[in-house]
Amino acid sequence: SAILSAAVLVACGEEQFCPSAACARRLRRAVRLRARDQFLLQPHRTARPVMHRSLQLLATLGSAAALAPARTSRRRSTVTMGGAGDVKKWFAESGRGDAKPSGGSLGGSGWAQTGKWVADDAQYFVKQTSQSYTSMFAGEAAGLTAMRLASESGGEPSLRIPEVFHAADFEDGKGSFIVMEFLTMGRGGDAETFGRAMARMHLATPDDPEAASGKFGFPVDNTIGATPQPNGWDADWIKFWSEKRMGQQVSLAGDASIDRLWQQLKPRMHEFFDEDEDIKPCILHGDLWSGNIGTAAGAPSVFDPACYYGHHEAEWGMSWCASLGPGFWAGYRELIPEAPKFRMRRPLYEAYHQLNHYNLFGGGYRNAACGCLEQCLGSLD
Repeated sequence: SAILSAAVLVACGEEQFCPSAACARRLRRAVRLRARDQFLLQPHRTARPVMHRSLQLLATLGSAAALAPARTSRRRSTVTMGGAGDVKKWFAESGRGDAKPSGGSLGGSGWAQTGKWVADDAQYFVKQTSQSYTSMFAGEAAGLTAMRLASESGGEPSLRIPEVFHAADFEDGKGSFIVMEFLTMGRGGDAETFGRAMARMHLATPDDPEAASGKFGFPVDNTIGATPQPNGWDADWIKFWSEKRMGQQVSLAGDASIDRLWQQLKPRMHEFFDEDEDIKPCILHGDLWSGNIGTAAGAPSVFDPACYYGHHEAEWGMSWCASLGPGFWAGYRELIPEAPKFRMRRPLYEAYHQLNHYNLFGGGYRNAACGCLEQCLGSLD
């Protein structure tokens, strides 16, 4: 793939990707978006690994590790929009009238494609995949609903989460689709308002009875990108994170160096938490990077989640790719103060996402994942 020009800014401890105008044009072509498109709920995830690799190439000055070819065994083939008959049938049977696609594709990834549909009463956002409803959209539908309920119950300001109307398999068994509220998406917005809205969602009492009783997990397994994400309930957060998150990704990686570092870290996981620290489950977006953040009618909005109920700090494992500045953190910390071991735990939660990126895209993410694990071990010495 082409190596894009980029600049790395270090501000407030976050790396931010700042493409040149030419680079931005090339990225726009890569994600198959038109300049006139005003709405996007599912950005093409190919943009993310391209940006990340560019940063790695710059940071390592062309190291062999960062230039290593991407692992392709876990990549998905490009999805072709299909199943229009099934989608039209659902609109008709649900009483929404005769619906049809409008404006072509809104983008997609190696595992899903998106588009706007117009019916008699409104506009809708439709996503389709070659995977089954159970493996892909059951988790997304449950996650969006859980975030919307938490946001609406947490007071103002609140996040604007699209409402899910339907999700199902295609009748021929060759994929599935999800229909949700169409939001005209924008960028920008007030950072402090976004921070407070995220904090209110994290502080909301879980709607799920298992989570409300103190357990971590989610009613269904889901995916983070195309990687399976197991969510079986567990009352022990350290055990849940060790087995359902880190252990899962380390196993998928099948890398001796990663496994060695994890085996050293795993028995010391309890040292990242104080004995009297009360870790409560809250709904997490689970994959909060800049491509999944926007505004809708001026309100902050997040979408395309990998939800589960977990420790609120785990939400920031993708903050290295979210450009969350001082305004955001000022708003968030008004409601949720920084815990004493927050900075110590940060690489622990980032390691999960770096491992996932390595499993999805290969390349320099291996070094990044190992770096996080080494940083965790170093903080314990």
